[in-house]
Amino acid sequence: MDSGRVAGAFGYDREKGHFILWSAKAVVIATGGIGRAFKVTSNSWEYTGDGLALAWRAGAELLDMEFVQFHPTGMVWPISVRGILVTEAVRGDGGVLRNSEGRRFMFDDIPDLYKEQTADNEDEGWRYTQGDKNARRPPELLTRDHVARCINREVKAGRGSPHGGVFLDIAWIKQRLPKAAEHIQRKLPSMYHQFKQLADIDITKEPMEVGPTTHYMMGGIRVDGDTQMSTVPGLFAAGEAAAGLHGANRLGGNSLSDLLVFGKRAGQFAADFARRNGDVVADEAEAQSAATAALAPFEHGPAAENPYQIQYDLQDSMQALVGIVRMEGEMQQALGVIEQLRTRAAHAGIAGHRQYNNGWHTCMDLANMLDVSEAITRAALLRKESRGAQFREDFPNKDAEWGKHNIVVKRRDSGEMLVEKQPLQPLPAELKKIIEEMK
Repeated sequence: MDSGRVAGAFGYDREKGHFILWSAKAVVIATGGIGRAFKVTSNSWEYTGDGLALAWRAGAELLDMEFVQFHPTGMVWPISVRGILVTEAVRGDGGVLRNSEGRRFMFDDIPDLYKEQTADNEDEGWRYTQGDKNARRPPELLTRDHVARCINREVKAGRGSPHGGVFLDIAWIKQRLPKAAEHIQRKLPSMYHQFKQLADIDITKEPMEVGPTTHYMMGGIRVDGDTQMSTVPGLFAAGEAAAGLHGANRLGGNSLSDLLVFGKRAGQFAADFARRNGDVVADEAEAQSAATAALAPFEHGPAAENPYQIQYDLQDSMQALVGIVRMEGEMQQALGVIEQLRTRAAHAGIAGHRQYNNGWHTCMDLANMLDVSEAITRAALLRKESRGAQFREDFPNKDAEWGKHNIVVKRRDSGEMLVEKQPLQPLPAELKKIIEEMK
């Protein structure tokens, strides 16, 4: 930082282990989500919330951190592939969810809000998947948060599959279609090969085991809707790292348009900001301090705390206590765990050299995952209602008053986290006009 403005970024080259200091008049954060803070996730190993934590520590505000989307269908077995996404297309092409008793349990819990739009029998649901425009969608295609909670309920009730999920069955369509196996391979080639290669399962003959997996972060860095600049001058964000577009939930596919539209705007306005503002100086002393902190795990040595164990304990805690179904007492417990893990993370140690050292990388990830996890937990605690991806078992209904507010996460001068309830910003007049015209 330089006089309240972003002045660049500091990082390292994984291949060579060298530190790098970039001087820049503007910085765009496009680091994706936070899925690796949870035990089961569809996200790649890089999704440790680095961009969100960096922005927050620089003074940027975070928004909607309580809204974490759990995709209802990820692989659950074998353990090495747990969390890998099983596309919604399986259900869209006729796949059904069953518990260990063989019951198609999604018909048991259709929310009142969606009853008029949802099939109430298997035949109508099947016709919808085959393109009948007069048929209503099957309950397997209800919102992701609802399907994930229904699966979670079956598992907790002891009606789950052998490895802690439920069964997703597309093979059953042989009762409806001739040459069903060829049809499945043609319509779902990636899923056929994914299960064949990773789980030794032929989805044309037997059901898949699936369960909810941490998938997408609707919250993130608070940005201006036009410029994508954060509350810190010169710091921009785009894609999953930025908040505000999806609200409490996200429809499948929307993240791609989000990235394309607002990624372009972030780059455009970051360049414009750099042109219009004077030079900045990246503080080399600040960079040197960051380098010293980054190298500390080598000083602690391999006999110190294992970074992978700390990461595992965090993921285990977040999955169990701040996951699909949330309660006040459990989230308070999670905050206590996070505080303990911070102490342990400060003493994490590794051996080896700086080139391609995943243990070292994990040591640096820990601070970011802990900050993001705390923000999610504190925001979820403050929002005492259920809305979109946030489900509070102790507050299971929507609250109209809460619907008028966002939760914002700030950083105090002391470094502590401050979580505030703020009124929703009014829509711009031009946008209101467009919405009225669409009606």
